[in-house]
Amino acid sequence: MADELFREMQKRLDMYSLGFPATKSNIEIRILKKLFSEDDARLFMAMSPRLEEPDAVAARVGRPVADVAAQLEAMAGKGLLFRARKGESVKYGAIPFMHGLIEFQITRFNRELGEMLEEYFTEGFHGAIAASEGLFMRTIPVQKSIVPENRVAAYEDAVQILRSADTIAVAECVCRKAKKLQDKGCGKPLETCFMFGSMARFYVENKLGRAVSADEAIQIVAKAQEAGLVTQPATAQNPAGMCCCCGDCCGVLGAIKKHPRPAEIVFSNYQAQVDAGACTGCESCLERCQMDAITMGADGIARVDPGRCIGCGLCVTDCAAEAISLTIKGAGEYRVPPATSAEQMLNLAKKRGVL
Repeated sequence: MADELFREMQKRLDMYSLGFPATKSNIEIRILKKLFSEDDARLFMAMSPRLEEPDAVAARVGRPVADVAAQLEAMAGKGLLFRARKGESVKYGAIPFMHGLIEFQITRFNRELGEMLEEYFTEGFHGAIAASEGLFMRTIPVQKSIVPENRVAAYEDAVQILRSADTIAVAECVCRKAKKLQDKGCGKPLETCFMFGSMARFYVENKLGRAVSADEAIQIVAKAQEAGLVTQPATAQNPAGMCCCCGDCCGVLGAIKKHPRPAEIVFSNYQAQVDAGACTGCESCLERCQMDAITMGADGIARVDPGRCIGCGLCVTDCAAEAISLTIKGAGEYRVPPATSAEQMLNLAKKRGVL
């Protein structure tokens, strides 16, 4: 009976966001059993991502409002539901596997869960990420890598994204934390994941992260970029969050990196190119590239594989000879992200065929 419940739950979660595909090993069921009791799983299955007050949920499941309200609040506290407060109103909603269930476990993460996630990502979830073709997260360039006279759209500018957010929370990266717990960490900064608006308030209320000003957030992003992390907001002009990712630990970048031509499946409007006459062959760009898009030719000159370059600009900022630059893609390749997060999720659902 329990297995049937959790299988139905897996199928439900597979309809949200990037999905939650089944695997041959059933590792996804073991993850759900680790996170949810049977009672919590049943209540989760009675809900949808649409936010509701406890009395509406209680009426649907035929239980006392006080009991349901207490369980909903407990589940939100365990990172199993999203909660939004507005005045006296408190509403709850179901959440996807990513962003949601996994990220909300950041303060409860342990080695066992990290190992389970790595198994699941390898066996099933990397394919779901790659199949999204950049509709979940997108790559924007390091500001220092852009030629000053080239105007950058606000949605391509990390500073402007942070300045426009009404509330900002920063939390540890769940991917790098999972690797660190398995003694596989890359050593790059952990506190680099940002949430905005109602999601930021949820993180602060549940002590999943801390509130920061736009100025502090900008400083954190700058240090993350210096450390070689790729700036990745959600694929919307007003994103609900922004991550700083590495190719070694990040689930999204890791999936992209495994693709033979990452540039074809990532949402990015820039491409790196090398001035062969200026390149000194110092090789500093090789380590900075998270996609292995740069190699050294027989002549000692760096070469960029356009099929692998995702236009993050990290290589540009570390080139002392200023031999690498970012160029904006042409009109036929340039993409404008959806205006809102709701439109982003709608596009992702259409892409996955769940609408």
